[in-house]
Amino acid sequence: MQKILIVDDAEINRELLKDIFEDEYSILEARDGQEAIDIIDLHKLSISLVFLDLVMPNKSGLDVLSFMNDRGYIDHIPVIMITGEATIESDLRTYEYGAADIIYKPFEPSIVTRRAKNLIELYQNRESIERQLEERTKELRKSQEQLAKNNEFLINALGSVVEFRSLESGEHVKRVKNISGAMLSSAKRLFPEYGLDDSKIHMITQAAALHDLGKIAIPDVILNKPGRFTPEEFAEMKMHTIYGCRILENFKQSDSEFYRYCYEICRWHHERHDGNGYPDGLVGDEIPVWAEAVAVADCFDALVSKRVYKSSFSFETAFSMIKEGKCGVFSPNIMKCFEDSADELVRAYSDSEDPY
Repeated sequence: MQKILIVDDAEINRELLKDIFEDEYSILEARDGQEAIDIIDLHKLSISLVFLDLVMPNKSGLDVLSFMNDRGYIDHIPVIMITGEATIESDLRTYEYGAADIIYKPFEPSIVTRRAKNLIELYQNRESIERQLEERTKELRKSQEQLAKNNEFLINALGSVVEFRSLESGEHVKRVKNISGAMLSSAKRLFPEYGLDDSKIHMITQAAALHDLGKIAIPDVILNKPGRFTPEEFAEMKMHTIYGCRILENFKQSDSEFYRYCYEICRWHHERHDGNGYPDGLVGDEIPVWAEAVAVADCFDALVSKRVYKSSFSFETAFSMIKEGKCGVFSPNIMKCFEDSADELVRAYSDSEDPY
């Protein structure tokens, strides 16, 4: 049975309200504001409605409303203030404190009954809608999480197709993601002006899996050539940055931050700080930090991995080659991040899990 709390220092008023509602509701009674607070704190949200006198000893009706606000009860338990003071000031204060309605003494039982039932029904319906919305939100969140996992799987699978076509180890995509994520985490701490946060870093590291997407369009005879490229072959190999973007344009999503990361990484992960990169010859800050982080990660993994055209270098040698500019010039900021995350870079070759 639903509970109604009647709070009034006058017994006759409590009895009158009790007579009206006791056939349909379980009645709780309080003789002053402090008793009301104790009862509300004990029964909490099992109370369906409170009739509350304004002027009482110990604590007033406004004191009770203040307590209910502090505990968050006022959002779930409707309160009807019972008062003999019909002033604009007291009414305004009552509503400001969260009362749902005001009834003036003496009151008509049939009117009180109707207004009480309407409020109980209104609050119960609202609670029901909020619960449904909460459940629906949980379901949508689960669906979005599953969609994100599916998208991540497809992105990684597509990146792996490129790896296997180019006879690489099958781990290149994962390592580039992990190394890029470590460097961007350093950038988040060292260079807050980049505006990086964990959500953006996660998106960027997922986008990094597609950095070599355009190699799908490079002929095998060039892609897997064991010797030095001719000028014509090298020109065709450099086109993988353009080919990748052309493929991505078929899946373009307007105003998508993730798509922008994919596109810029795919196109600009071979740009260099001094303008000697390709395909656009970007200089300095024209290169987004995420594209440059993937560029360093790609270089580092290429150096320490065995390829058809080269043997692997040691970690120490690879670090030195990148810092000395033998793989092209990178920005001072990204090099600080590279050095700061050195331990994480090495760990990327021993950890099997993908933290990003």
